[in-house]
Amino acid sequence: MALLIRALIVIALVILIYAVIKYILNPKRKLEIAHDKRNFYFLDEKKNVRKNFLITYKGVMFEGEKYLGTTEQAFEIVSVSVWVKNKDKLQGLQHQDFTFLENEIKQQYPHADIDWKSPIKEFIRQAENEQV
Repeated sequence: MALLIRALIVIALVILIYAVIKYILNPKRKLEIAHDKRNFYFLDEKKNVRKNFLITYKGVMFEGEKYLGTTEQAFEIVSVSVWVKNKDKLQGLQHQDFTFLENEIKQQYPHADIDWKSPIKEFIRQAENEQV
């Protein structure tokens, strides 16, 4: 009987350690920590085209939808549509912040055209017109 109880305790400890490791390595948790600390974090399942990616930057959460298409060599992500989860959090972001985000997306998907949704699209267009 004592041996059975010891075995159950060992099994319970193994399950507990496994659960803690799984929690610590969870990418969603890393995204939430980066969001709270206002850091940059790119969460994406590159192999899953149907799953949207999430980006947190300076406390703002962005979501992007990937679209598969053809390039000269292969099927690739050819278009990315990005929008902000909470428009109120955009306050304080500048044009160079969106340029940084575009560069990070381009590193992941070099063949993709990036389409920003409103109100970011208008802001980028206005900032580019002022530069010209």
